[in-house]
Amino acid sequence: MQFGVAVPAAGRWLRERHAYRALPGAERLRWRDSLPMLTDRLATTPYDPHYLHQDSWAARRVAEHAPSRHVDVGSRVDYVCFLGAIVPVTFVDIRPLEAQVENVESIAGSVLEMPFEDRSLESVSCLHVIEHIGLGRYGDPLDPTGSQRAVAELQRVIAPGGQLLLSTPVGRPRVCFNAHRVHDPRHVRAMVGELELVEFAGVDDAGRFRRHRTLDELADQSYACGMYRFTRPAA
Repeated sequence: MQFGVAVPAAGRWLRERHAYRALPGAERLRWRDSLPMLTDRLATTPYDPHYLHQDSWAARRVAEHAPSRHVDVGSRVDYVCFLGAIVPVTFVDIRPLEAQVENVESIAGSVLEMPFEDRSLESVSCLHVIEHIGLGRYGDPLDPTGSQRAVAELQRVIAPGGQLLLSTPVGRPRVCFNAHRVHDPRHVRAMVGELELVEFAGVDDAGRFRRHRTLDELADQSYACGMYRFTRPAA
């Protein structure tokens, strides 16, 4: 928090603490129990536009597809666990989830070597993940081709008629070591040679989500979020 914001907020907190103590029936307040919350008094609810819109978009696509089981690889656990209310979910991550959540199975695994047969899964999501692969941030081996290898493995397991929901930062291509890569949205499409792109949605630099976009629309952005729905044509 900036100093210029913290000082007035702290002063308000002290005044309100004093006013609360003076109210009839107020509990005893001890300084050692204090936990000042100084940044929550906002006019609107804050959110991260990438994660809010991608999770909502992907959950709706899963619900529409109505698979018998959905597999997610490395996405946010909130999204994965909420998705369990719609469909049985298998969550694959190098850091398995050590929590018991109804309708969610967690298994240890890597997006570079998933424990599934070729063309065996009817619905897969991998949201805001591939941009990290090969940068070592999560203990994975360093590899400049990490994103491409991850996409190739995701593509491998999609069954005929199945879908892959993929999101990643898009815009001016660069590596922000060791946090993430930003990909040209057209390059991401080119990585997925076997599958058909049936929908491209995205959030631009201004935080505006639009479900139906062209790849070119986000190519000149700095840090946008591209959301791809791919399908493998039915045999």
